[in-house]
Amino acid sequence: MARLLRITLAKRGVSCVAELLEKQAPRTCEAVWNALPLGGDIQHAKYARNEVYAMLGQFADPIGQENPTVTPIPGDVVLFEFPGGMLDEDFKRDKGVEALPMVIDLAIFYGRNNLLLNADVGWVPGNVYATIVEGLDEMAAACHDVWRSGSVGESLVYERHEG
Repeated sequence: MARLLRITLAKRGVSCVAELLEKQAPRTCEAVWNALPLGGDIQHAKYARNEVYAMLGQFADPIGQENPTVTPIPGDVVLFEFPGGMLDEDFKRDKGVEALPMVIDLAIFYGRNNLLLNADVGWVPGNVYATIVEGLDEMAAACHDVWRSGSVGESLVYERHEG
């Protein structure tokens, strides 16, 4: 039986359901599943395009690359691992993660034409570990509203979904 996540924009009250890709990304799925519930302040990508994410402290041993992509598609649920020295100091301070040795970025991609290229470090592959199977259209509209209206006070929450 497939394991499912419920991903919610708490303030906006919008959720979607994602199915874990356990065959393609078993280590990533296990790490996320065992750490649930997870969540944090939402951010909207500046460069990757149609992405919202939450930056979290390290909640598992390093996973490494697994089912990586630099061109996520709508509905991809992606995990990024950022060692302490990889992120800009001002960015880390702004997100409240400056003292952490590793930061985990949990992201969802809600539209097309995404490219994970950072001008400072180059390609930034992420692990695709789930795919949204329910509620993508509503989530995409809410994520676009984060882009247009702002992220202040909004949280991205990941929890187990009993389907």
